[in-house]
Amino acid sequence: MALCLARNFCYRAINFNPSQLNSSRYVSLKVVKNIPPPQNERYDERGARFKRPISPHLSIYQPQITSVLSISHRMTGVALSAYIIGAGITGLMGGDSSIISTIEGWQLGAASLTALKFSIAFPFVYHYFNGIRHLLWDVGFFLNVKEIYVTGYAVLFATFIATIALTFYF
Repeated sequence: MALCLARNFCYRAINFNPSQLNSSRYVSLKVVKNIPPPQNERYDERGARFKRPISPHLSIYQPQITSVLSISHRMTGVALSAYIIGAGITGLMGGDSSIISTIEGWQLGAASLTALKFSIAFPFVYHYFNGIRHLLWDVGFFLNVKEIYVTGYAVLFATFIATIALTFYF
C-alpha cells in the first residue's frame, strides 16, 4: 500500500503540468475558526463531543470457529508455558517425584481426579493437533474456507478423543 502511494506521488510530481490546474477539479474549503480542545480531554470524551460512534470491538462480532480456535490456540500456548515454568520451579525446589504421582497423592475423588487430568492433558493435545493444522497451512494445504472449517472440526474431534484416551491411560 505504501509502495503504491509513493509510486503515485512520484509519478504525479514528475509529470506535473501547471496548465492542468483548473478550478473545476478542486473544491474550495471554507475556513472555520479553530477551536482548541478542552484541557485534559480523554479520547472517549472527544468522541462524544464530536458525536462519533464508539469503535466496534469483539462484542459485536459473532464468534466463528476460526476465531475461537485461534484464540484457544494462543491460550493453550500460555497454559503450556505455565506448565513448563511450574515444572521447572518444582524441579529447582527438589521435587523428585513425577507430577502425576503428586496429583494422585492428593487423595482426590475419582471424578475430580479425572477432571484434573483432563484439564492438564487438554492444552498439550489441542496445541499439538492445531499446530499440525497450522503447519499444513504453511505448506499450502487446506486453505479454502470449507477446508479450514473441516480441519477445525477435525482438530476438535481428534483433541477430545486423544485427551480422553490420555486421561484414562495415566
